[in-house]
Amino acid sequence: MNAPHIPVMLDEVLDYLAPAASRPGALAVDATLGAGGHTEALLTAHPGLTVIGIDRDPTALELASKRLADFGDRFIPARAVYDAIPEVLEDNGFERLDAVLFDLGVSSMQLDQADRGFAYSQDARLDMRMNPDDRLTAEIVVNTYEPGDLVRILRTYGEEKFATRVVSSIVKARAKAPITSSSALAELVKEAIPQAGRRTGGNPAKRTFQALRIEVNGELETWERALPAALDVTAPGGRVVVLSYHSLEDRITKQELSRRATSTSPAGLPVDLPGTEPTFRLLTKKAQQPTQTELDRNPRSAPARLRAAERIAPSTGAGGAT
Repeated sequence: MNAPHIPVMLDEVLDYLAPAASRPGALAVDATLGAGGHTEALLTAHPGLTVIGIDRDPTALELASKRLADFGDRFIPARAVYDAIPEVLEDNGFERLDAVLFDLGVSSMQLDQADRGFAYSQDARLDMRMNPDDRLTAEIVVNTYEPGDLVRILRTYGEEKFATRVVSSIVKARAKAPITSSSALAELVKEAIPQAGRRTGGNPAKRTFQALRIEVNGELETWERALPAALDVTAPGGRVVVLSYHSLEDRITKQELSRRATSTSPAGLPVDLPGTEPTFRLLTKKAQQPTQTELDRNPRSAPARLRAAERIAPSTGAGGAT
């Protein structure tokens, strides 16, 4: 399988990371490697750059490693979840990074692999695991979770306003036989949503599938750990870019970057007290969205929201530079 997928907001990612990625001996981390499109562009643009590519999906790592083989030891693959960036750096002999990219959510490659069960438009076993070694699957969630928990997941992670109706249909169906296929679940969801609710917003199952995927992979909990961990090991002058596709992901990103960019000194002081200065500056005042040109080229980029920041001071008690 080739990797024809189009990297989301590639020009913007390259522009924001360039000042850090172009530094002599710079180290970047592509924390969500996927098919490797962003990493390929970064390595091509910056001949002195080394990139560690992290992914929990062994298939993604294998395919991206083949794609990036010509870059030799400038590309370092690492199988891990992106909240383990400090450990991955240490394992490879680094203390700090100069640039880090997070492209959150499910990759196009995973969506296009029918047997992974991510896509409501293709029939497959209800799986949705980014790491095939994990125990929890969408099938387990759908067939064993209490109705109240399912409603909470669909409302919170999928922003599904008909969550109660959808869960009621799921519970009735699973009482007769386990729900094991993506097409069966998609049909259940479609039938549960009123006709008026199906007229806009695309496939009516997409919100339920998104919610299940987030639950199966623990995406929001992982993100709450991952972003602070990455920021803590970013060298002064280093940059972080985040592409999120869900309002809760973007909210976590906004809050953490804003916190790092705000002084913690008491209000009214003429200068910041030592140790209370902002450690990052925001490069995006609000989330940047895809241009119409991007949307025409890559419709899957529509929900993307980009935020970026630059390290302006080291963390208290942090170690030395890369």
